[in-house]
Formats: sequence, structure tokens, C-alpha cells
Amino acid sequence: MHCWKTINVRKQYGLERLFILSSLLVIIVFSFAYALLGIINNSHKSDDYFWIFVIAFLGLYPIHKLFHFIPMFRHRDKIKFIVIKQFRYIPTLHLRIIEPICKSRFLFILMAPFIFVNVLLIIGALTIPIFAHYFTILFAYHCGICLIDLIYAKNLSKSPKHALIEETDAGYEILIAEPNY
Repeated sequence: MHCWKTINVRKQYGLERLFILSSLLVIIVFSFAYALLGIINNSHKSDDYFWIFVIAFLGLYPIHKLFHFIPMFRHRDKIKFIVIKQFRYIPTLHLRIIEPICKSRFLFILMAPFIFVNVLLIIGALTIPIFAHYFTILFAYHCGICLIDLIYAKNLSKSPKHALIEETDAGYEILIAEPNY
């Protein structure tokens, strides 16, 4: 095996640029989703249960990480948990797979929170229209959280089909088999 390419989005873009892109994505997604939900169901909105919304807002990041972990549960002995403080006071949890895994499984692990959490939030907004604004805010916020996963998935989709992905301190390494001559 040899390294075909190393991808590190944080070094490539920088944390400040990623934060700005994520914030713009949140604003754009909220604007379109709220307008679309307003067209679909223009019912009265309620500000009741705001405390549940705050708890959901704070719990969305751990839920996001849980949905990264669920597809890896069978391989939990090959996962390393790392807590890193961003901007000196915001703890972030990183799940690092310490053995190479196939590209398709890694892409599924990256995209699982985006797919499943967002579907749950959209279903919540459609089934409980009185609180659709809460669900829309959570949906937009979660899309912002998923930005780095989406960028990694875009970069990994261009890699060879049968590649293996390994996480290192330098980023994600795309490994391919040595050609037989």
C-alpha cells in the first residue's frame, strides 16, 4: 500500500474560513428551508417549550458524533476518542479510526449524521408545524456542523474506487494497492 493523497481540510481552508463558510451555510439553509416550510404549511408558530429547543440545540453536536459512531460500533475497539479545545474553550470530540477502512464504509460514516439527523429534523418540522421554526433552526445548524464532513466526502469521492482510508495526525490518507508489474 502507498499513500495516493493526504487530505486535511482544516489546514487547507483554515479554521476561520471554515467557520465563516459554515455560518454562511447555516444562514442560506435556514432562509430556504424556512421559506419552503412556510409555503408548504403556513400555520401559527409557537414559542412554547423554548427550553427544550435550547437543550436540543446544545445536544445536536453530541448527537451528530453519535451518528458517526453508530456505523463504526462493530469496530469500536479500533476507534480512539480525542477531545480537543477549539478557540481555547469549546471542546470538540474527534473519533479517530486507527486502522485503514474501505472508502465506501468511510464515506457512509462521514455522511450518516447528515442523512439521518437531517431527515429526522425535516420529519419533525413537517409533522409538528407549530414548532417548524425550531426544527428549521436545528436543521440549518446541523448543516453547518456537517460542512467539514461534506467537504471531506467531496474530496474522497474523487479517489480510486477500491482505496482504503486511514486517519493520521496529518489528515485522511487515501491508500491504494501497489501495482503488480
